[in-house]
Amino acid sequence: MDILSIGLVILGLMLFETITSIDNAVINADVLSKMSEKARKWFLLWGLLIAVFAVRGLLPWLIVWVANPSLNPIEALTATFSSDPLVMESIELSKPVLLIGGGVFLVFLFLHWLFIEPKNYGLWGEKTIQNYSLWFFAIVSILLALIVWFAIQINSIMAFGAVVGSTAFFITHGFKENAEAKEKELLHGNTGMSDMSKILYLEVIDATFSIDGVVGAFAFTLSVPLIIIGNGLGAFIVREFTIHNIENVKKYKYLKNGAMYSVFVLGCIMLWDAFGGHIPEYVSPIVTFAVIGYFFWKSRAELKRAEAKTFA
Repeated sequence: MDILSIGLVILGLMLFETITSIDNAVINADVLSKMSEKARKWFLLWGLLIAVFAVRGLLPWLIVWVANPSLNPIEALTATFSSDPLVMESIELSKPVLLIGGGVFLVFLFLHWLFIEPKNYGLWGEKTIQNYSLWFFAIVSILLALIVWFAIQINSIMAFGAVVGSTAFFITHGFKENAEAKEKELLHGNTGMSDMSKILYLEVIDATFSIDGVVGAFAFTLSVPLIIIGNGLGAFIVREFTIHNIENVKKYKYLKNGAMYSVFVLGCIMLWDAFGGHIPEYVSPIVTFAVIGYFFWKSRAELKRAEAKTFA
């Protein structure tokens, strides 16, 4: 990769991590407002280090290492920059398995949001689709069956990767639902939890919500160092939003839509690439900028209209 491609990938990762973590920033800001000043400072400093190195650094490295058991830990970390033909061959062989699992995870994540989750309707048809929320489970089941069927014609391990992606989605979805319920208890202040307990729980929530960004990162690159840098910068921006700008961020009502549509597009890119599509690495960042940029513009236009009515 040349320096321009590396820069584009890092910027794309940073934007994707930031947008997909907005919900997490809102939870953090709401819970931190109920805590002492000392506890808030501790979370915003040490919590950032944990979020960057322990979660967004360790998780992608573990995924690459598990997918390539023939590599040692250092080779898994630096694999995409290696000139060793055996290392490159291992990465190429594991790439379809990683991509199909991540693609299934992201597409399921988008479909769950589209069919079931409450939202600000940003595009025509979203409200109608949500009226048929019960179809979500039928659609993802049929979709998984089709993906596994076509994958098994190529590689049985690749088909297993698709099942792992589906399993990962439902497991993390369960954790997220529990996190949202726990957040309500924390905000009402009736849990009896100490500030330190709340901080530890926020770290668990952060780890759960970060999985979306980590999995989506493989649509940009398989390079663990680039993922750590891009997602780490995104995590830092999210912490800044948590401290200073979360109320302003909440006003941009379609940012979540932009995050989820970019999740869907990246999931499709990963699936296409897994089946041999060979999509250039610069496509994912450009598409992410375009999709999120559109919904940012749409949110800003809506905000201006609302302000105009207020002052009219």
